[in-house]
Amino acid sequence: MQSPVVVLNDSLKRESGNKVHHANIQASKAVADIVRTTLGPRSMLKMILDALGGIAVTNDGNAILRELDIAHPAAKSMIELSRTQDEEVGDGTTSVIILAGEMLHVAEAFIDKNYHPTVICQAYNKALEDALAVLDKISMSINVNDRSMMLGTVKSCLGTKFTSQFGDLIADLALDATTMVGVDGGKGSRDVDIKKYIKVEKVPGGQLEDSQVLKGVMINKDVIAPGKMRRKIVNPRIVLLDCPLEYKKGENQTNAELVREEDWLVLLKMEEEYIENLCAQILKFKPDLVITEKGLSDLACHYLSKGGVSAIRRLRKTDNNRIAKACGAVIVNRPDELQESDVGTKAGLFEVKKIGDEFFAYIVECQDPKACTVLLRGPSKDLLNEVERNLQDAMSVARNILKHPKLVPGGGATELTVSATLKQKSSSMESIEKWPYEAAAVAFEAIPRTLAQNCGINVIRTMTALQGKHAKCDNAWIGIDGNSGEIADMKEQKIWDAYNVKAQTFKTAIEAACMLLRIDDIVSGIKKRQAPQANESSKPTIEREGDADNERMIPE
Repeated sequence: MQSPVVVLNDSLKRESGNKVHHANIQASKAVADIVRTTLGPRSMLKMILDALGGIAVTNDGNAILRELDIAHPAAKSMIELSRTQDEEVGDGTTSVIILAGEMLHVAEAFIDKNYHPTVICQAYNKALEDALAVLDKISMSINVNDRSMMLGTVKSCLGTKFTSQFGDLIADLALDATTMVGVDGGKGSRDVDIKKYIKVEKVPGGQLEDSQVLKGVMINKDVIAPGKMRRKIVNPRIVLLDCPLEYKKGENQTNAELVREEDWLVLLKMEEEYIENLCAQILKFKPDLVITEKGLSDLACHYLSKGGVSAIRRLRKTDNNRIAKACGAVIVNRPDELQESDVGTKAGLFEVKKIGDEFFAYIVECQDPKACTVLLRGPSKDLLNEVERNLQDAMSVARNILKHPKLVPGGGATELTVSATLKQKSSSMESIEKWPYEAAAVAFEAIPRTLAQNCGINVIRTMTALQGKHAKCDNAWIGIDGNSGEIADMKEQKIWDAYNVKAQTFKTAIEAACMLLRIDDIVSGIKKRQAPQANESSKPTIEREGDADNERMIPE
């Protein structure tokens, strides 16, 4: 027979664990409720005030949550989900938070009934495996070379964004940019590095319709000597450098002791000869444009302009890499190592243009460029920031489809199909995991339910009709048209989602819910500082050697 003391301790421990679970679930639900209204094409916008007093108006889940200052660790963990989703696939940042919040919400009833969190997690993991199997079954392969199909897919993913009102514009820009910089990854897929090789340049002024994808690179720089150097060169020969074209300074303080006055002139002449030699090595290859990441002295500028060469200095490393990819040049570390093969010849035009008060250098009309610049124009900075966020999402979707050319139905149809399949499967289960498994199936319905709520239609009637259609297994593509709120065939309406966005959403949401359910205690490693009393405040405190040894070091 078990000792009564042990029984009492066990029940106290369980009660303490339950309190932590409830606190974590409530915090997660609170985070989900913040972004719930931003799901779907008829979603609300949020105005965010940042720490510096600036404002941003957006309905992007990640952009909203990253500005929140929340102390609760479970809520912080939920916000991290959105960031992970954004980095991995670039879309579905709101869906993943809503789904994770719902998974925790339905688990609360089982925690109250003293189900062990491990049992719930096992049921959730089984539900995840079956959900991914359903995704594979209902997914549809597409031809990435069919532009109209690709455009429709990107556009349907942008349907929930602010820029959906501008029609095909953003989808066209995203598709052009990702197609341009894509490299063959083998096995029929293409790899696209959006961060490295696609630069989004926002220039206030003009109309949004003036935005374009440049077949090359644009940088916010002018030539060093505008009067002496050419600002427009057709078919330029481009040399890219990673070294300064000026006399080398000593690493530390350097002292030179000169005995004769003539030695000073010799020293200056040596400096001049060194720079002249550097420029001669570059001019040997007859370049039209020299770009360096480091400094370029007035003397070097003189020699280069004398040789009919335009020069740009102090360029960012990332921009230099893009120019190299666009014009076929190789970045050289030392001018004496320069070879003919390092000179970029694929650019069709170098031109410096003035937009507003600033000068921009264009290296465009490149042959088969593997880097590009998306030039965004618009009336205000706030609008341009939101358009850029939407464009990043659109480019991520285009990249996902190029990498995994598979689609699943949008408008909540995928979640309803998964939910109906899991409910059917749960009826044949006999273990204790049956009930949490069925609850996970119900949790998937949170996405179509939220879509219906944000459309302003009768949620109960719509959800009942949808559940009825999916229970009969008539058509996996039946979902909600987010604009009208009507039940429709997603294939006919051309409302699609990328397969790996949906798969990543399910994986991230369920794994995060399992992780939070497994937490039974929150242990703080932060020392609470006690306010000094009135009589102690005037006395200085002296720290002794022994105090330092006893103090626990807390990582930041």
